[in-house]
Amino acid sequence: MSGAKHWEQDKEATVYVGNIDERATDALIWELMVQAGPVVNVHLPKDRVTQSHQGFGFVEFNGEVDADYAAKIMNGIRLYGKLLRVNKASADKQKPLEIGAELFIGNLDPMVDEKVLYDTFSRFGTLIAPPKVARDDNGLSKGYGFVSYSSFEASDDAINNMNGQFLMNKDVSVQYAYKKDGKGERHGDEAERMLAAQAKKHNVTIESQPMPPALLQNPTPAPPPVAVVPPPAMAPGGFDPSLAAGVPPPRPPVGFAPPTHRGPPPPFGVNGAVPPPGAGRPNVLPPAPSGLPARPPPSQAGYGSPADFHPGGFRMPPPGFGPPGSVPPPPPGFAPAPGFIPTEGQNPGYGR
Repeated sequence: MSGAKHWEQDKEATVYVGNIDERATDALIWELMVQAGPVVNVHLPKDRVTQSHQGFGFVEFNGEVDADYAAKIMNGIRLYGKLLRVNKASADKQKPLEIGAELFIGNLDPMVDEKVLYDTFSRFGTLIAPPKVARDDNGLSKGYGFVSYSSFEASDDAINNMNGQFLMNKDVSVQYAYKKDGKGERHGDEAERMLAAQAKKHNVTIESQPMPPALLQNPTPAPPPVAVVPPPAMAPGGFDPSLAAGVPPPRPPVGFAPPTHRGPPPPFGVNGAVPPPGAGRPNVLPPAPSGLPARPPPSQAGYGSPADFHPGGFRMPPPGFGPPGSVPPPPPGFAPAPGFIPTEGQNPGYGR
Protein backbone atom coordinates (compact mmCIF):
# COMPACT_ATOMS: atom_id res chain seq x y z
CA MET A 1 0.00 0.00 0.00
CA SER A 2 2.87 2.36 0.78
CA GLY A 3 5.68 0.59 -0.95
CA ALA A 4 6.76 3.41 -3.30
CA LYS A 5 8.15 6.68 -1.97
CA HIS A 6 6.67 9.89 -3.25
CA TRP A 7 9.77 10.78 -5.27
CA GLU A 8 9.43 7.42 -7.06
CA GLN A 9 5.81 8.10 -8.00
CA ASP A 10 4.54 9.44 -11.28
CA LYS A 11 4.08 13.13 -10.53
CA GLU A 12 1.51 13.60 -13.26
CA ALA A 13 -0.68 10.83 -11.79
CA THR A 14 -0.12 11.71 -8.11
CA VAL A 15 -2.11 14.06 -5.90
CA TYR A 16 -1.02 15.79 -2.71
CA VAL A 17 -3.37 15.43 0.28
CA GLY A 18 -2.93 17.94 3.12
CA ASN A 19 -4.56 18.87 6.46
CA ILE A 20 -5.10 15.22 7.37
CA ASP A 21 -6.31 14.50 10.89
CA GLU A 22 -3.92 12.54 13.11
CA ARG A 23 -6.50 9.76 13.54
CA ALA A 24 -6.55 9.00 9.81
CA THR A 25 -4.59 5.98 8.53
CA ASP A 26 -3.21 4.89 5.16
CA ALA A 27 -6.08 2.43 4.70
CA LEU A 28 -8.67 5.14 5.37
CA ILE A 29 -7.08 7.49 2.83
CA TRP A 30 -7.00 4.61 0.31
CA GLU A 31 -10.72 3.89 0.80
CA LEU A 32 -11.51 7.56 0.40
CA MET A 33 -9.45 8.17 -2.77
CA VAL A 34 -10.43 4.97 -4.54
CA GLN A 35 -13.86 6.54 -5.04
CA ALA A 36 -12.26 8.91 -7.57
CA GLY A 37 -10.32 6.27 -9.50
CA PRO A 38 -7.97 3.27 -9.25
CA VAL A 39 -5.28 3.93 -6.61
CA VAL A 40 -1.77 2.55 -7.06
CA ASN A 41 -0.33 3.44 -3.64
CA VAL A 42 -0.70 5.81 -0.67
CA HIS A 43 2.28 7.33 1.14
CA LEU A 44 1.91 9.23 4.43
CA PRO A 45 5.34 10.32 5.76
CA LYS A 46 5.79 9.12 9.37
CA ASP A 47 7.62 10.61 12.31
CA ARG A 48 10.67 8.49 13.14
CA VAL A 49 10.02 8.55 16.87
CA THR A 50 6.23 8.44 17.25
CA GLN A 51 5.55 6.71 13.92
CA SER A 52 2.56 8.97 13.38
CA HIS A 53 2.01 10.75 10.08
CA GLN A 54 2.77 14.49 9.80
CA GLY A 55 -0.61 15.64 8.46
CA PHE A 56 -0.02 15.21 4.72
CA GLY A 57 0.56 12.47 2.16
CA PHE A 58 0.60 11.44 -1.52
CA VAL A 59 -1.82 9.27 -3.46
CA GLU A 60 -0.82 7.80 -6.85
CA PHE A 61 -3.47 6.82 -9.40
CA ASN A 62 -3.29 4.75 -12.54
CA GLY A 63 -3.21 7.73 -14.84
CA GLU A 64 -3.16 11.50 -15.07
CA VAL A 65 -6.88 11.69 -15.83
CA ASP A 66 -7.78 9.95 -12.56
CA ALA A 67 -5.46 12.27 -10.62
CA ASP A 68 -7.03 15.35 -12.21
CA TYR A 69 -10.50 14.06 -11.37
CA ALA A 70 -9.56 13.33 -7.75
CA ALA A 71 -8.06 16.82 -7.33
CA LYS A 72 -11.37 18.35 -8.46
CA ILE A 73 -13.88 16.30 -6.43
CA MET A 74 -11.86 15.50 -3.30
CA ASN A 75 -10.55 18.97 -2.50
CA GLY A 76 -12.52 20.37 0.45
CA ILE A 77 -13.92 17.03 1.66
CA ARG A 78 -14.16 16.85 5.46
CA LEU A 79 -12.38 14.07 7.29
CA TYR A 80 -12.75 14.08 11.08
CA GLY A 81 -13.99 17.64 10.83
CA LYS A 82 -10.99 18.91 8.81
CA LEU A 83 -11.11 20.13 5.23
CA LEU A 84 -8.73 18.13 3.04
CA ARG A 85 -6.54 20.01 0.57
CA VAL A 86 -6.10 17.95 -2.57
CA ASN A 87 -4.14 19.15 -5.60
CA LYS A 88 -1.85 17.77 -8.29
CA ALA A 89 1.62 16.98 -6.95
CA SER A 90 3.15 18.38 -10.13
CA ALA A 91 1.74 21.79 -9.14
CA ASP A 92 4.26 21.94 -6.28
CA LYS A 93 6.91 22.96 -8.80
CA GLN A 94 5.00 26.17 -9.54
CA LYS A 95 4.06 26.75 -5.93
CA PRO A 96 5.99 29.69 -4.45
CA LEU A 97 8.43 28.94 -1.68
CA GLU A 98 7.04 29.80 1.75
CA ILE A 99 9.78 30.43 4.27
CA GLY A 100 7.46 31.13 7.20
CA ALA A 101 8.30 34.77 7.98
CA GLU A 102 4.67 35.48 8.82
CA LEU A 103 3.77 37.84 11.66
CA PHE A 104 0.66 38.14 13.80
CA ILE A 105 -0.41 41.73 14.56
CA GLY A 106 -2.70 41.89 17.59
CA ASN A 107 -4.65 44.60 19.43
CA LEU A 108 -5.37 46.56 16.27
CA ASP A 109 -7.41 49.73 16.38
CA PRO A 110 -10.73 49.44 14.48
CA MET A 111 -9.51 52.20 12.14
CA VAL A 112 -6.47 50.16 10.99
CA ASP A 113 -7.05 48.60 7.58
CA GLU A 114 -4.89 46.78 5.04
CA LYS A 115 -3.58 50.07 3.67
CA VAL A 116 -2.33 51.18 7.09
CA LEU A 117 -0.65 47.81 7.69
CA TYR A 118 1.07 47.97 4.31
CA ASP A 119 2.33 51.54 4.83
CA THR A 120 3.58 50.69 8.32
CA PHE A 121 5.24 47.29 7.85
CA SER A 122 6.50 47.53 4.26
CA ARG A 123 9.29 49.85 5.42
CA PHE A 124 11.03 46.94 7.17
CA GLY A 125 11.27 44.67 4.11
CA THR A 126 9.54 43.18 1.08
CA LEU A 127 6.08 41.75 1.62
CA ILE A 128 5.29 38.59 -0.36
CA ALA A 129 1.52 38.91 0.10
CA PRO A 130 -0.94 41.72 0.80
CA PRO A 131 -1.52 42.30 4.52
CA LYS A 132 -4.67 40.73 5.92
CA VAL A 133 -7.04 42.11 8.57
CA ALA A 134 -9.38 39.54 10.12
CA ARG A 135 -12.99 40.70 9.68
CA ASP A 136 -16.40 39.44 10.73
CA ASP A 137 -19.43 38.89 8.52
CA ASN A 138 -20.22 42.62 8.60
CA GLY A 139 -16.74 43.57 7.41
CA LEU A 140 -15.66 44.97 10.80
CA SER A 141 -12.15 44.35 12.05
CA LYS A 142 -11.68 41.64 14.70
CA GLY A 143 -8.63 43.42 16.09
CA TYR A 144 -5.81 41.38 14.52
CA GLY A 145 -4.11 40.77 11.19
CA PHE A 146 -1.19 39.10 9.42
CA VAL A 147 1.88 40.27 7.50
CA SER A 148 4.25 38.00 5.50
CA TYR A 149 7.85 38.94 4.64
CA SER A 150 10.32 37.50 2.16
CA SER A 151 13.08 37.05 4.76
CA PHE A 152 13.45 36.48 8.48
CA GLU A 153 15.73 39.51 8.71
CA ALA A 154 12.81 41.74 7.76
CA SER A 155 10.34 40.02 10.10
CA ASP A 156 12.79 40.18 13.02
CA ASP A 157 13.33 43.89 12.34
CA ALA A 158 9.57 44.49 12.31
CA ILE A 159 9.14 42.72 15.67
CA ASN A 160 11.97 44.64 17.30
CA ASN A 161 10.66 48.02 16.13
CA MET A 162 6.87 47.65 16.23
CA ASN A 163 6.07 45.36 19.16
CA GLY A 164 4.48 47.52 21.86
CA GLN A 165 4.36 50.63 19.68
CA PHE A 166 1.19 52.70 19.18
CA LEU A 167 -0.59 52.30 15.84
CA MET A 168 -3.51 54.71 15.66
CA ASN A 169 -4.78 54.71 19.26
CA LYS A 170 -3.60 51.29 20.55
CA ASP A 171 -0.26 49.68 21.28
CA VAL A 172 0.02 46.65 19.00
CA SER A 173 1.60 43.27 19.73
CA VAL A 174 3.81 41.88 16.95
CA GLN A 175 5.01 38.26 17.04
CA TYR A 176 5.32 35.24 14.78
CA ALA A 177 2.03 33.65 13.73
CA TYR A 178 1.05 30.07 14.49
CA LYS A 179 1.69 27.46 11.83
CA LYS A 180 -1.37 26.28 9.98
CA ASP A 181 -0.52 22.59 10.16
CA GLY A 182 1.45 22.74 13.39
CA LYS A 183 0.38 21.85 16.92
CA GLY A 184 0.63 25.18 18.63
CA GLU A 185 4.00 25.96 17.03
CA ARG A 186 4.89 29.39 15.73
CA HIS A 187 6.78 30.37 12.63
CA GLY A 188 10.36 31.53 12.88
CA ASP A 189 11.87 28.38 14.42
CA GLU A 190 15.33 27.04 13.64
CA ALA A 191 14.07 24.56 11.01
CA GLU A 192 12.40 27.28 8.96
CA ARG A 193 15.43 29.54 9.27
CA MET A 194 17.72 26.77 8.03
CA LEU A 195 15.45 26.09 5.03
CA ALA A 196 15.38 29.81 4.23
CA ALA A 197 19.18 30.00 4.44
CA GLN A 198 19.56 27.03 2.08
CA ALA A 199 17.09 28.54 -0.38
CA LYS A 200 19.05 31.79 -0.31
CA LYS A 201 22.31 29.88 -0.78
CA HIS A 202 20.96 28.13 -3.88
CA ASN A 203 19.52 31.41 -5.24
CA VAL A 204 15.93 30.21 -4.94
CA THR A 205 13.75 33.24 -5.51
CA ILE A 206 10.77 33.95 -3.33
CA GLU A 207 7.71 34.53 -5.47
CA SER A 208 5.40 37.18 -4.15
CA GLN A 209 1.76 37.88 -4.87
CA PRO A 210 0.90 41.08 -6.73
CA MET A 211 -0.12 43.95 -4.50
CA PRO A 212 -3.48 45.64 -5.15
CA PRO A 213 -3.14 49.12 -6.64
CA ALA A 214 -4.93 50.64 -3.64
CA LEU A 215 -2.05 49.61 -1.35
CA LEU A 216 0.58 51.19 -3.58
CA GLN A 217 -0.96 54.64 -3.57
CA ASN A 218 0.71 57.37 -1.61
CA PRO A 219 -0.77 57.74 1.88
CA THR A 220 -1.00 61.53 1.50
CA PRO A 221 -0.68 62.93 -2.04
CA ALA A 222 1.65 65.87 -2.32
CA PRO A 223 -0.11 69.20 -2.93
CA PRO A 224 0.53 70.98 -6.28
CA PRO A 225 3.30 73.58 -6.27
CA VAL A 226 2.14 77.10 -5.50
CA ALA A 227 3.72 80.06 -7.30
CA VAL A 228 5.20 82.59 -4.90
CA VAL A 229 4.05 86.14 -5.79
CA PRO A 230 6.03 89.02 -4.20
CA PRO A 231 3.90 91.44 -2.18
CA PRO A 232 3.03 94.77 -3.87
CA ALA A 233 4.93 97.91 -2.99
CA MET A 234 3.58 99.79 -0.03
CA ALA A 235 2.30 103.31 -0.46
CA PRO A 236 3.89 106.16 1.54
CA GLY A 237 2.86 105.95 5.14
CA GLY A 238 2.65 102.13 5.18
CA PHE A 239 -0.83 101.90 3.57
CA ASP A 240 -1.41 99.10 1.07
CA PRO A 241 -4.15 100.13 -1.43
CA SER A 242 -4.70 96.48 -2.47
CA LEU A 243 -5.84 95.60 1.05
CA ALA A 244 -8.63 98.19 0.89
CA ALA A 245 -9.88 97.08 -2.52
CA GLY A 246 -13.49 96.02 -2.29
CA VAL A 247 -13.83 97.08 1.37
CA PRO A 248 -16.70 99.57 1.88
CA PRO A 249 -16.00 102.69 3.96
CA PRO A 250 -17.16 102.62 7.57
CA ARG A 251 -20.70 103.84 8.16
CA PRO A 252 -21.33 106.83 10.51
CA PRO A 253 -23.36 106.15 13.66
CA VAL A 254 -27.11 106.63 13.66
CA GLY A 255 -28.13 110.27 14.20
CA PHE A 256 -24.73 111.67 13.20
CA ALA A 257 -24.83 114.99 11.28
CA PRO A 258 -21.67 116.43 9.74
CA PRO A 259 -20.76 119.96 10.86
CA THR A 260 -21.67 122.78 8.51
CA HIS A 261 -18.75 124.99 9.60
CA ARG A 262 -15.80 124.27 7.30
CA GLY A 263 -13.34 126.91 8.57
CA PRO A 264 -11.26 126.91 11.74
CA PRO A 265 -13.18 126.53 14.98
CA PRO A 266 -14.35 129.73 16.72
CA PRO A 267 -12.38 131.12 19.62
CA PHE A 268 -12.79 129.46 22.94
CA GLY A 269 -15.90 130.69 24.74
CA VAL A 270 -17.02 133.03 21.93
CA ASN A 271 -20.31 132.77 20.03
CA GLY A 272 -21.56 129.92 22.09
CA ALA A 273 -18.52 127.66 21.52
CA VAL A 274 -18.59 124.78 24.03
CA PRO A 275 -15.29 124.10 25.77
CA PRO A 276 -13.93 120.60 25.33
CA PRO A 277 -14.27 118.12 28.22
CA GLY A 278 -11.68 118.61 30.93
CA ALA A 279 -10.96 122.22 30.03
CA GLY A 280 -10.80 124.90 32.77
CA ARG A 281 -13.22 127.75 33.36
CA PRO A 282 -13.28 130.29 30.50
CA ASN A 283 -11.71 133.71 31.05
CA VAL A 284 -14.72 135.56 29.64
CA LEU A 285 -17.60 135.52 32.12
CA PRO A 286 -21.21 135.83 30.99
CA PRO A 287 -22.96 139.15 31.79
CA ALA A 288 -24.45 139.56 35.25
CA PRO A 289 -28.19 139.03 35.64
CA SER A 290 -30.38 142.12 35.60
CA GLY A 291 -31.12 143.80 38.95
CA LEU A 292 -27.75 142.90 40.49
CA PRO A 293 -24.68 145.09 40.79
CA ALA A 294 -21.95 144.56 38.30
CA ARG A 295 -19.26 142.10 39.15
CA PRO A 296 -16.02 143.60 40.40
CA PRO A 297 -13.10 143.36 38.04
CA PRO A 298 -10.65 140.51 38.63
CA SER A 299 -8.14 141.35 41.33
CA GLN A 300 -4.63 142.14 40.20
CA ALA A 301 -3.09 141.62 43.63
CA GLY A 302 -1.11 138.59 44.57
CA TYR A 303 -3.96 136.99 46.54
CA GLY A 304 -6.91 138.24 44.54
CA SER A 305 -7.31 135.52 41.88
CA PRO A 306 -8.13 131.98 42.89
CA ALA A 307 -5.86 130.80 40.11
CA ASP A 308 -3.00 132.60 41.84
CA PHE A 309 -3.76 131.20 45.29
CA HIS A 310 -1.36 128.52 46.51
CA PRO A 311 -2.48 126.97 49.78
CA GLY A 312 0.15 125.53 52.02
CA GLY A 313 2.84 127.85 50.80
CA PHE A 314 4.01 131.36 51.81
CA ARG A 315 4.59 134.11 49.27
CA MET A 316 6.47 137.30 50.09
CA PRO A 317 4.25 140.38 49.92
CA PRO A 318 4.79 142.62 46.95
CA PRO A 319 6.72 145.89 47.37
CA GLY A 320 4.77 148.55 49.16
CA PHE A 321 2.64 146.12 51.09
CA GLY A 322 2.66 146.58 54.88
CA PRO A 323 0.56 147.44 57.90
CA PRO A 324 -1.48 150.64 57.84
CA GLY A 325 0.54 153.76 58.53
CA SER A 326 3.86 152.30 57.56
CA VAL A 327 6.15 154.11 55.20
CA PRO A 328 7.80 152.24 52.40
CA PRO A 329 11.57 152.12 52.47
CA PRO A 330 13.41 154.64 50.34
CA PRO A 331 14.68 153.55 46.99
CA PRO A 332 18.36 152.73 46.60
CA GLY A 333 20.55 155.80 46.53
CA PHE A 334 17.94 158.10 48.13
CA ALA A 335 19.12 160.51 50.85
CA PRO A 336 16.81 162.68 53.00
CA ALA A 337 17.03 166.40 52.93
CA PRO A 338 19.42 168.00 55.34
CA GLY A 339 17.87 168.64 58.72
CA PHE A 340 15.07 166.13 58.23
CA ILE A 341 13.97 164.54 61.52
CA PRO A 342 11.55 161.62 61.23
CA THR A 343 8.61 161.65 63.54
CA GLU A 344 7.54 158.73 65.71
CA GLY A 345 6.26 155.84 63.65
CA GLN A 346 8.23 156.71 60.55
CA ASN A 347 10.76 154.39 59.02
CA PRO A 348 13.98 154.61 60.99
CA GLY A 349 15.86 154.03 57.78
CA TYR A 350 15.56 157.66 57.06
CA GLY A 351 18.23 159.74 58.60
CA ARG A 352 17.56 162.14 61.42
